[in-house]
Amino acid sequence: MERDAIIGAGLLVGSILGILIYLWLLFFPPWTGLDVIVIKLTLFAAVGVVLAIVAWIGYTLATTPPPKPIEEIEKELEEELKKLEEEEKKEEKKEEKEEEGKTEQ
Repeated sequence: MERDAIIGAGLLVGSILGILIYLWLLFFPPWTGLDVIVIKLTLFAAVGVVLAIVAWIGYTLATTPPPKPIEEIEKELEEELKKLEEEEKKEEKKEEKEEEGKTEQ
């Protein structure tokens, strides 16, 4: 748990430093025009992340096979249910024959 606290404190300090550096670069740039470059980079990163997420969703939709129709799933379930019922009937008949064999002896 101590390691997690150290990592958390590092993230907190790093985030605060990042905010302060970003603020300094935007409002008190050391070189003329640097604030415009920082804004452009920020907007590019934000738009790039959003478009990358949209691209990932599009890729996922394009490459994922469509689900089976509900009718097909229902047919498969009905077939399996019939098989189970038939097996159950066979087991009942076996048990009846075994009981008949025991009562005859």
